[in-house]
Amino acid sequence: MSRKITRRGAMKLAAASTALPLVHIQTAGAAGKLTCALWDHWVPAGNDAMRKVVAKWAAKNHVDVHLDFLTAIGNKIDLTMGAEAIANSGHDIFAFDQWTVHQWHEKLLPVDDVMGSLLKTNGPVIDGIEYLSKIDGHWMAVPVGPGSAPLPPCARISMLKKFAGIDVTTLYPAHEVASGEGAAWTYAAHLKAAEACFKAGFPFGIGCGTTTDSVQTWGAIFGAFGGDLIDANGKVTVDSDGVHAALEYARKMVPFLPRDSVSYDDASNNRALISGKSAMIWNPPSAWAVAKRDAPKVAADCWTFPNPVGVKGRLVPHRPYFWGIWKFAKNPSAAKELAHYIMERPQTEYLTTAVDGYDIPPFKSMANFPVWGDVEPPKGTVFNYPVRAWHDARYYITGMAGPADIAVQMWNRGTIPTMVAKMLAGGTPEQSMKWAKDELEGFLH
Repeated sequence: MSRKITRRGAMKLAAASTALPLVHIQTAGAAGKLTCALWDHWVPAGNDAMRKVVAKWAAKNHVDVHLDFLTAIGNKIDLTMGAEAIANSGHDIFAFDQWTVHQWHEKLLPVDDVMGSLLKTNGPVIDGIEYLSKIDGHWMAVPVGPGSAPLPPCARISMLKKFAGIDVTTLYPAHEVASGEGAAWTYAAHLKAAEACFKAGFPFGIGCGTTTDSVQTWGAIFGAFGGDLIDANGKVTVDSDGVHAALEYARKMVPFLPRDSVSYDDASNNRALISGKSAMIWNPPSAWAVAKRDAPKVAADCWTFPNPVGVKGRLVPHRPYFWGIWKFAKNPSAAKELAHYIMERPQTEYLTTAVDGYDIPPFKSMANFPVWGDVEPPKGTVFNYPVRAWHDARYYITGMAGPADIAVQMWNRGTIPTMVAKMLAGGTPEQSMKWAKDELEGFLH
């Protein structure tokens, strides 16, 4: 939908992808071969854990499995994906994130049989999963845990307590509480805390650029205000009270953000937290994990908890991953069996535990793995990272109120954070709305 790759470029990329280093899981008496292109996990232990899980399955089923871990840095995984799709040649299984299932679904085999079995065993999936991988009534990819990560707030306990008067460990303790216990954590409270921390010299590390983190963060904020830019029928809804309210909130919020927030990349907020310069960021626990290694005192003062609540609820921005099987796969039956095996509860829990709970499994029933209460410091720091029943929250995909083919363009163009950046530059909500309306109408024609 959003990327154009020439056939010559695709062939070059396909050739390059075949030269990538492979992890060969050798089995005795192999009854087939299987090749997998997987996401190169941010947490190093993630790849090793995947190797072990796949090796166990491969040995039992007498399959030779090649694992190829592709990095998201430089879009290597997406470029290889596009090259294989155009060349109709490559791996059997490929790891897709967010919109890429929709982008390449015509090249994928339906996996209704796999998902039917997994849903029967594990129960329903979390919000946003069907939107991204169920197309025209068919599951086109299997949602997986590895790589799937939401962006809830991660705050410095001491700073929020000292500067904003909020004890996040009491607001969201590391144990089950009554539903609605965090009702006081609203966007008004978020704004007040941002102002207090900014004046103390420790602003919230929230970016206004066009990279993934900014799109997810501001997308969820707009969604919580009812600020959907497009509706389910593909009609532009920028001229709405919800969008105006979201922009008014942004207008009040941006003065308390870092002065370089418009140029933030996806690592800027991590660096701000780890260096001790920020009181809060919205991010998976990867920033905390690095702090545990490089700045242990900072890590011991971090607490992750759900996003603020708005008029449309408590929306937690999320970026899921999926395993899809190409139509040109040489061993589709083995591919389906492996995808099913990976998403059975024992394997999913093992993989999630190996990465200190970074991955969020796609099934609601898997939000109770012990790892989120066990990891430290401090004990319980990511207990509230997965959405739990008493949070009164749901996962949210930026743009999911509208058709995916339009939402993906909003995502890739960074439409919502660009609207916010215009506020940062001194524009008005009306000017920002006019620009966005023109932008969206351009997507439709």
